[in-house]
Amino acid sequence: MPPPPPPPRLPHVYVTLIAAAALWGAATGLLVPRAAYRLAVEPEEAWRAACPAGHPFAGPARGWLGTARCARCAAVVGVTASVRTPDGASHHRSAPAPYAPTVRPAAVTAVVCVLLAAATGVRPELGVWLLLAPFGVLLAVVDRRVHRLPDVLTLPLAGATAALLGLAELLPGDGGSWPTALLGGVALGGGYFLLFLINPNGMGFGDVKLAVALGTALGWYGWPVFFAGAFAGFLFGAAYGFGLVVLRRAGRRTAIPFGPFMIAGTLAGLVLGALATSAV
Repeated sequence: MPPPPPPPRLPHVYVTLIAAAALWGAATGLLVPRAAYRLAVEPEEAWRAACPAGHPFAGPARGWLGTARCARCAAVVGVTASVRTPDGASHHRSAPAPYAPTVRPAAVTAVVCVLLAAATGVRPELGVWLLLAPFGVLLAVVDRRVHRLPDVLTLPLAGATAALLGLAELLPGDGGSWPTALLGGVALGGGYFLLFLINPNGMGFGDVKLAVALGTALGWYGWPVFFAGAFAGFLFGAAYGFGLVVLRRAGRRTAIPFGPFMIAGTLAGLVLGALATSAV
């Protein structure tokens, strides 16, 4: 019996595309901690303009771009905390700073970009997904920390998603429909707005604004993908809330940040939609 044939090799272009997406995700993910630290404030507070030691942020885009490490002090890497042992002796150890550098956002963003690149392949909308992915991770981080989706991100994201997909449709080889994408943004934004009117305490208005951008992205691949991605967001959020209740870490009325689940559902929808388009 002859041995089974070896698995087919991926084209070099495809492998290069995935590797480039991973590098892009990791590089942009390194910029997430600083922006998240600055944006993760209560609604009545101004964006943070200085590191924990009080040094003003410096760098490109008025200090919004850059790593989480402050060049002028060591406080952002670690702060000294005094710890008293049972024998009465006092020792000092390094405690994490409020926004110390971490590989988690970079790893998450890289994984997201790899999934999108592997599913989409060499199609013009991949450029749109890769540009928007770091902002999705940033919004998820901020919402998880302070239950807030800032207008400074959600509103431009909605306009940028529509505009970039419009440009993608002008290029050859696209896999979606721009008019359906626009209708998707109106539909999902309108649906979330209706939920907000019905239960303002259970649905934030920031979720409504984010839904416009996410609906536009999901609508690009058609209505089946739109409904699948929208439903996945609710499914992920419900599963998380149910898990917290089972573990007795939350009650039925405990508020949870819904933005991360909306974004995760959209990611799942885009991956499925891109794969379905590639299979046609």
